[in-house]
This record gives sequence, C-alpha cells and structure tokens, in this order.
Amino acid sequence: MVIEEAGRFVAMSLDALRVAPRRPYPVKEFVRQAWFIVSVSALPTALVAIPFGAVLALQAGNLIRQFGAQSFSGATAVLGIVREASPVVTALMIAGAAGSAICADLGARKIREEIDALEVLGLDPLHRLVVPRVAACACVAPFLNGLVTTVGLVASYLFNVVAQGGSPGAYLQSFNALAQLSDLWVSEVKAFVFGLSAGLIAAYKGLSAGGGPKGVGDAVNQTVVLSAMLLFAENFLISAVVR
Repeated sequence: MVIEEAGRFVAMSLDALRVAPRRPYPVKEFVRQAWFIVSVSALPTALVAIPFGAVLALQAGNLIRQFGAQSFSGATAVLGIVREASPVVTALMIAGAAGSAICADLGARKIREEIDALEVLGLDPLHRLVVPRVAACACVAPFLNGLVTTVGLVASYLFNVVAQGGSPGAYLQSFNALAQLSDLWVSEVKAFVFGLSAGLIAAYKGLSAGGGPKGVGDAVNQTVVLSAMLLFAENFLISAVVR
C-alpha cells in the first residue's frame, strides 16, 4: 500500500514536471498563488524565527561559555540558523499554512467534480491547477528563507549581546570569519527543494482526496504530516552531501 501510494505520487510529480513547460503558461494563477502563500506564511514565519534564533543563541552560548570560547557565538549562528534552522522553519510554515490550503482547495474541487469537468473540456488539471501552485511554493520558499535567516540572525545577535552580555564585536567577528556565501546558497537550495516537495505533496493529496468533506480534512492532515517527514529526510540527505 505504501509503495503503491509512493508510486502514484512519483508518477503525478513527473507528469506535473512534464507539462510545466507547456504553453500557455498559467502566469496569472502563479502570481495569485505566490501572493497568497506570502500573505499567509510571511508573518508566522518571521514570528517563529525569533524564538528559534533566541533559543539557539541561549543553548550555544551556555555550551560555549563552559569552554571559555564565548567569542565564537556568532559562528554557531552561521551553522545553526543559516544552514539548518531557516530552511526547516520555512518548509514547515509552507507545509502547514500554504500546503494545507492548497490541499483543501484541490480536494474541494475534486469532490465537487470540477477536476473531472476540466478533463471533459480537454483541459489538463495538472497544467491549469497543480503547476502554478507547486511553482509558487518552490519560488516563494527561498524568499521566506531569506526572511527567516535575517530575523533569526538579528534575534540571535540581540539575545547574545543584550541578554547574555556577549561582546558585539566578538559576535560579528566570529560570524564574518566562518560565514561564506556558499552557506546561504545551500540554505536557499534547501528551501527551494523543500517548497517544491511540500507543493507536490499538497497537490497529490488534494487530487486524490475522496469521501466528501471528511476525506478532504484527512487529506489536509496527511499533507502536513507527510511534508514534515519528507522534509527531515531531504534535509539529512542534502546536509550529508553538501558539507
């Protein structure tokens, strides 16, 4: 059952990628979906980034202080926030806010037989509905990742300097010594992959929903759970490959 479900998901994903270059491009729908994702995800993502940065600064500061190396607190922000926490937070917010909304929308269309109506009219639901939504998730994710990175670093800096009495100069010096442009690129690539995966899972569960409103609700719950599971698996693989 699990293998069969995974096979159908992969098949739908490949079909969506295959029809993506087909003209006419659903640009208006893409822009509308991208703006919707930003509107429902930007503020929660920024708010979640604040405690992430503060907690990381707290735990890293306590550990580093025991070794007498508090001047390296800024370096932990590079590894913890930029490369790991930011893309994970971004993906969780997209899966929880945007992914659930996409799944609910497509699931409602499915049980109202709008998907079947499009096929009867000779229109491809993947090209008209799935592609713009998945593309919006993938393209908005790097933007939200940059927002999380900025807010998280500022929160980490303020918490380290104000609450823990750290040195601003030492924090910035260790940050500049370890931070590289490749760290940001890895983070952005992670966010893009996570956003693409979350969009594909949401679209698949929405199109496969059945059993009325209860079935749509179950599909939404499964979307969030599966997105989180796939997210951590992908994060491990990318982190293992790109060190």
